[in-house]
Amino acid sequence: MNESIHGERTADRLTELIEQRMAISEVLRAIANSPSDLQPIFDTIVANATRLCRAELGSLTLFKGNGYRVVSLRAAPVPYYAGWDQGRVFPVLPGSPRARLVESRSPVHVADMAAEPAYREFSWAKSFGARTLLLVPMLKEDELIGAIGIARTQIQPFTDAQIDLITDFAAQATVALESTRRERRYREMQSELAHANRVATMGQLTASITHEVNQPLAAMRNNLTAALNFSDRTPPDLMEVREALACAVKEIDRASTVVGRIRALMQKEPTRRDSVNVNEAVCEVMELTYGEALKNGVSVRTQLADGLPLIQGDRVQLQQVILNLILNAVQALGAVTNDTREVLITTSQADPNEVCLGVQDTGPGLSAETLPRLFEPFYTTKPGGMGMGLAICRSIIEAHGGRLWAAGCEPRGALFQFTIHTD
Repeated sequence: MNESIHGERTADRLTELIEQRMAISEVLRAIANSPSDLQPIFDTIVANATRLCRAELGSLTLFKGNGYRVVSLRAAPVPYYAGWDQGRVFPVLPGSPRARLVESRSPVHVADMAAEPAYREFSWAKSFGARTLLLVPMLKEDELIGAIGIARTQIQPFTDAQIDLITDFAAQATVALESTRRERRYREMQSELAHANRVATMGQLTASITHEVNQPLAAMRNNLTAALNFSDRTPPDLMEVREALACAVKEIDRASTVVGRIRALMQKEPTRRDSVNVNEAVCEVMELTYGEALKNGVSVRTQLADGLPLIQGDRVQLQQVILNLILNAVQALGAVTNDTREVLITTSQADPNEVCLGVQDTGPGLSAETLPRLFEPFYTTKPGGMGMGLAICRSIIEAHGGRLWAAGCEPRGALFQFTIHTD
């Protein structure tokens, strides 16, 4: 008899552990499928917590200062959002179950919520008829960052085994959630740095931008002046007027395109995934670097392969990398006096699932001491340089699943290349 009971308990415990592993797997899957949005992760944690302990209601709260905010509510079988303000911070009422959780850092079990003096604190639970409550802390070391709450609509206390089960689940969910939040913050910081680098780079390109905008403006003025002259003839030469106005419209569109590209590079927007034509991206960036190349007496040539597959990525970020590499090559040639000043931009298909872009210059090249440190943050060979451009470029390419590297060329010069997968 005792052996039979022991066997049943072992089987039950094994079943609970399997369910717990499945619950954590669901949380990890939500993290993988939602790298930039925490809400699906919050909802998955609550859904699996309620399922593990056969509860009908669930919540996830995050503590902030002396209060807390609710980030997920669940009224089986779906998340519940009606009338719910996620941004509101609620105070922790003295003597309430939540206050006991804050003080003890341990699970708080309430057999009958209706008997609690602070029952009004749980207005959402009251509206769904919750009676038995379990609050489990989410701890990072000894810091209380949140709590998982599960409730039953009948007075049915949770067993010690269920409390242990949900406590273990909460600990594992906390580790996964904190890892996601750190990764998200890291991406946000990278985005901030990348945006700052773009702004600084566009500042360096003021002369080039002025040239690229002034050129169509001057052509536009000439065409409009011609249109006025043709209209003043007797009789007016309407065919010439129409042709001059059409040319003016074309120049307006050209100026608008240049300004639009500058604006896109300057704006701070969330990372997005587009289908990017590498050759088109190169040509658009070259329009912005024309003035800088002219100022340094540099000839920029291209050898762009036809029929390249599209790559998936953030167009603005990839153009930032191309822009940095071209500018670095042009500026490296500024000190060259006797030799040819030339930059060659190439695109090719490294293998069926990979596109490669290269920027090669005929400058002084890379020393043995410089080459290993090129992509280190704050390392620079430019007077007054910040040393962040290449480090940011590498982080962008690696975030796209690619690789960026540099090599010296014979008899002189440097070659920077990156590859991006087309899948």
